[in-house]
Amino acid sequence: MESNKNSSRGRQEGNKGRPQKDTKKSTSQREGSKSASPRDPKKSTFKKDANKPVFQRDAKKSTPLSRKIVKKDFKKITPIKKSDDSSGIRLNKYIANSGVCSRREADTYIEHGSVEVNGKLVTEMGYKVQPDDIVRFDGTSITPEQKKYVLLNKPKNYITTMDDERGRKTVMELIMNASKERIYPVGRLDRNTTGLLLFTNDGDLAKKLTHPKHNVRKLYHASLDRKLELNDLEKLRGEVVIEGKKVFIDAISYVNGEPKTEIGIEIHSGRNRIVRKIFEHVGYKVNKLDRVVFAELTKKNLPRGRWRELTNLEVTNLKMMK
Repeated sequence: MESNKNSSRGRQEGNKGRPQKDTKKSTSQREGSKSASPRDPKKSTFKKDANKPVFQRDAKKSTPLSRKIVKKDFKKITPIKKSDDSSGIRLNKYIANSGVCSRREADTYIEHGSVEVNGKLVTEMGYKVQPDDIVRFDGTSITPEQKKYVLLNKPKNYITTMDDERGRKTVMELIMNASKERIYPVGRLDRNTTGLLLFTNDGDLAKKLTHPKHNVRKLYHASLDRKLELNDLEKLRGEVVIEGKKVFIDAISYVNGEPKTEIGIEIHSGRNRIVRKIFEHVGYKVNKLDRVVFAELTKKNLPRGRWRELTNLEVTNLKMMK
């Protein structure tokens, strides 16, 4: 035991006598030896291109202290005010509100140079009309007006037009006191056809009621020159070809309690004189033709040659039609 203590004490004293290595020096030597060591053969073949521009990140490694703080400018976004009548009304809407035509049709007229504002031709679609502007359509001054809807029970010998160069009687004479606003017929009835005819200055609704895709119901009472044979009646059910074009007959039947010369026929086509042509197709002549229903409007309490304004409910129902 005593000998072991002596030996360990001797080792400790011997270690004290030995000079200690400089750790800093050895560390630097190791780093030097690493830098002096040869590169990887694959890496040693890479050479920098002398003509290649040196970017800032290659020339000097950025540190968090050397980064520049970029201040972002936040601009306040001002909301765009919605346009209203005080800032002007679109020209096509102005024309439609005047009852001349629908907005879509107005775009075509504008494009083709039919509209002037303050004496200057306007072909720009998005043009805004100001309250003091003077708008002319085909040389006639127009203004947007309150919407009016007038239903006439048209008599015979009146033509459906605004005026007639030959001096014949027009439907406008029958409704001249119906409205201060200028109203127009929706569709047409020929001179010898009687019955329901609608007038309005609502161009969009007029377009809707006359377009075939909306299938507006039209019911006619036709009086023929002779009895309609049953087999001819069957021929007119469904689709027939008139003047090379297909016409769909929604319904056709004898009028209850009347001779076989009295026929009820329902169609949605708006072609000129189409009902008369349908019966001529199977060899019959129409002596009298009366439109008794138009777009669910009827002649109830409306004598021949008289007119009335539509009720609010009737106008709403027309606008809701698909």
